[in-house]
Amino acid sequence: MMWHSSLFSAVNALFATQSPKYEAKYPINNLALTPQMGWNNWNAFGCSKVAAVGLRDIGYQYIVLDDCWSLGRDEKGNLQYDPAKFPRGMKYVADQLHSMDFLFGTHSDAGSYTCARYAGSLGYEEQDAKTFASWDADYLKYDNCYYEGLAGFPKITAERFRAMKDALKSTGRSILYAICNWGEDMEVGPHDRKFLAYECDIYDSFDRPDPRCPCTGEEEYCSHAGYHCSVMNILNKAAHIVHTSIPGAWNDLDMLEVGNGGMDDEEHKTHFSMWAALKSPLLMGNDVNKIDAKALSILSNPAVIAISQDPAGMPVNRMWRYYVNDTDMYGQGDIQIWSGPLSGGDQVVILLNAGNSPRMMNATIEEIFRHETGIAPEIKEDWDIYDLWANRMDEVTVQNIMDGTRVAPAGVIYNATETAFKDGLAAGSPVLLGKLVGKVQAGGVIEREVPRHGVAMLRLRRSKTRLRAASAHQVPLGI
Repeated sequence: MMWHSSLFSAVNALFATQSPKYEAKYPINNLALTPQMGWNNWNAFGCSKVAAVGLRDIGYQYIVLDDCWSLGRDEKGNLQYDPAKFPRGMKYVADQLHSMDFLFGTHSDAGSYTCARYAGSLGYEEQDAKTFASWDADYLKYDNCYYEGLAGFPKITAERFRAMKDALKSTGRSILYAICNWGEDMEVGPHDRKFLAYECDIYDSFDRPDPRCPCTGEEEYCSHAGYHCSVMNILNKAAHIVHTSIPGAWNDLDMLEVGNGGMDDEEHKTHFSMWAALKSPLLMGNDVNKIDAKALSILSNPAVIAISQDPAGMPVNRMWRYYVNDTDMYGQGDIQIWSGPLSGGDQVVILLNAGNSPRMMNATIEEIFRHETGIAPEIKEDWDIYDLWANRMDEVTVQNIMDGTRVAPAGVIYNATETAFKDGLAAGSPVLLGKLVGKVQAGGVIEREVPRHGVAMLRLRRSKTRLRAASAHQVPLGI
C-alpha cells in the first residue's frame, strides 16, 4: 500500500490532542517481543482518530509511513523527504507522533529503487540508517524491489537485508526492522532469527484466486509468494512456516484489510482472528478517518488481541484440513482446525469454516492437544471454554463511542497503556479471556456451529471445579 496524499498541510489540526510525554518503549535489541501493532499508512492522517477511538491504548502504537515520501538524494547522497508533502520535515512528524504516544515508522528498499521508483537504500545502508535515526524513526519497513539481480540464493539475499540490519544496529537507536522480502530464497527472515519477514501482498478478498498470486498454499515452498493474494491463500501458505515465527522475529502476513469493504463481517472476523493467532503483526491498512462501527468492533476486540500479544509467543498450528462439497463461486471450500498453546497453560482453538454454508464443526481434545510423539497429558483434564467473540461490542455502542456520546462500557475494552497484556493475562483479567460458555470433559469433544467463511475462536482453560475436586479427594488430576 503506497502513500499518495498531499494533505500534510492539515497536520497541525490533526495533532491537536495532547498525550503523555513520549518515552522509548523497549531497549535496543529487545524489540517485537510480541507482534507489533499499528497502522500503515499515512495517506489519511488519521492519528487523532486512532487515539480518539481507543485504538492506540489497546496497543496500536506504530504509525508507518509507506512508499512515496522521498524526493531522491542530495549532492552528498543523503535521502531527502518531499517538502511539498512534509513542509516541516520528517523529524517534525516523528516528534508529533511521539507527543501523542505513537511510534514512527518509515519505508525504504533493499534495491536501487523502491517499488514506486523512489530512491532505494542498496549501497547506501549505513548512510540511510543514520538518516532514519536522525529523524527518530522507530520502525523501518524494508522492501525488495529493483535489487539489481542480487537474489536467487539464500546467502545473497540474506546479505542484502543483513546490511541494513547491521546499519540500523550501529546507529544506537532502537528501530524495529520489518523486511518485506516476498518469501524469496527461503532462508531470509525469521528462519535465521534476526528479522521480521513479510511474505506476500494481500488484497481485500477472502478466497478469490488471482494469477498474480501464483502459489496456492498447497506447496511447502513457493519461490515467489506473489501479490493480490487472498486471506485463505496466505493462511494456507502460512501453515507451512509457523515454526519459523518466534518472539523478536514474526512472520508478517501483511496488513489488515478490516474496514476496507472487500469482505463481509464474518470474513473480516476470520481474517483478524487468524492474523492474531498466527502472531502476524497487526497493522491496520484502512482509512481510519472513515472507519465504521463494525470494523472498529473487530479491531478493538481485547480477547482476540490478547491472543496476539500473549507472552508465550507461540503461533497456532493447523491440526487438520478437509475439503467440502459446498464450494463458492471460485470453487473454494474447506474446513480447518488450528490450535496452539498460550501462557499460563491455556490453549487457543480455532474452528475455521471456509465452505460456502454454515456448518457444525467439532474437534476432539485429542486433536486439539495432539503432540508429535506420545499421548498429550492435557487430554486427561477438564477444560473451561471461553468464546473470544461473544463479548464483541454491538454496533450502536461502538457508534456512540465514535460519536463521543458515551465511553466504552466496563468489561469490553482493555487499556494496554495502563496495564500491559502480559500483566493483564497473568492477573486473569476477564476482558482478555472472553465469555465463559461451557466446559469440555477429559477426552471429550468441542462442537460449535460456524458461519460461512467464519470462525469459532475459543480459549481453553483448565477447569477450576475439576482442580478443586481433585484436591478435595486427593486423586490424580484427570481421573
